[in-house]
Amino acid sequence: MKLSDFDFDLPEDRIATRPARPRTAAKLLVAGPRQIDDLTVADLTDVLRPGDRLVLNDTKVIPARLTGQRHRDGEAGPTSSKIEVTLLEPRADGDWAALVKPLRKVRDGEEIVFSDELSATVEGRAEGQAALRFNLTGDDFDAALQAVGAMPLPPYIAAKRPADEADKTDYQTWWAKHQGAVAAPTASLHFDGNLLDRLADMGVSFTYVTLHVGAGTFLPVKVEDVTQHKMHSEWGHVSAAAADEINATRAAGGRVIPVGTTALRLIESAATEGGLAPWEGPTDIFITPGFNFRIADGLMTNFHLPKSTLMMLVSALMGPERIREIYRHAINSGYRFFSYGDASILLPEGR
Repeated sequence: MKLSDFDFDLPEDRIATRPARPRTAAKLLVAGPRQIDDLTVADLTDVLRPGDRLVLNDTKVIPARLTGQRHRDGEAGPTSSKIEVTLLEPRADGDWAALVKPLRKVRDGEEIVFSDELSATVEGRAEGQAALRFNLTGDDFDAALQAVGAMPLPPYIAAKRPADEADKTDYQTWWAKHQGAVAAPTASLHFDGNLLDRLADMGVSFTYVTLHVGAGTFLPVKVEDVTQHKMHSEWGHVSAAAADEINATRAAGGRVIPVGTTALRLIESAATEGGLAPWEGPTDIFITPGFNFRIADGLMTNFHLPKSTLMMLVSALMGPERIREIYRHAINSGYRFFSYGDASILLPEGR
């Protein structure tokens, strides 16, 4: 497989910089092996069946972008520098891995001040990243971060506009619970309480799993032979109750449909020959054409970047030729792409 096999031309004006309002007004492309239907997310009740189960990622995005000051006393007197920080992931020792710009402006042991309440000490630097130890932990840290941090919008949105207060709601799922992600499971952004209630009333069930989406989700594939690509790792958790719910749906003949590639990657990581097993830990599963899906019967997802690992994943689910047809239809029909864009529901066996 070549990287160029997953490329396509996307007009610049198809990149969404704001979500649809209301959330359920986003367009929904429903694709089976041959048929394509153009609906809206509000029409999910016409697509799903009683007995289906949606798998939802309940990770919560933290406002991971921070701007602070580094102060230093030198021969020329006191100086300060503006420092921009993007938190990447917490480490087991309590530090945070972070991107720091400009990294050359800080030294190990120096403090970066973000507000009167929040600051961090540079514990070390390696491979273009820094290890930061914050002065606060737990709920105090969460509150201070919420007060001064900005949502970590994807690069293709951040290049067009800065994050603002609206993003703190827009870039968070309705059911977000467990803090730790620095990118949203964006297919889930289309849901609200009313839609969840309508789906439940018709007999659709929900299972919650957790995968903390990392900044690595935006890393480009740099090798032409995609089998040589090293996939980033993300931490996930599938509880015993979640595994039991999904296995029961499969045994009863219902469809298991993850909402978002993160939920799909997690349940396929936890798949065994006998069904879904409880899981906790890192996963670097890399799904490309030829992959044997053992749990997922379909996928609700947004439209992905050319030449990305997620394009490879949806190509694995629907077949490379079919996914190219689906994307051509989406482009020609005015669908909005990427994190704040429209949605698709991909059903390899049809509706």
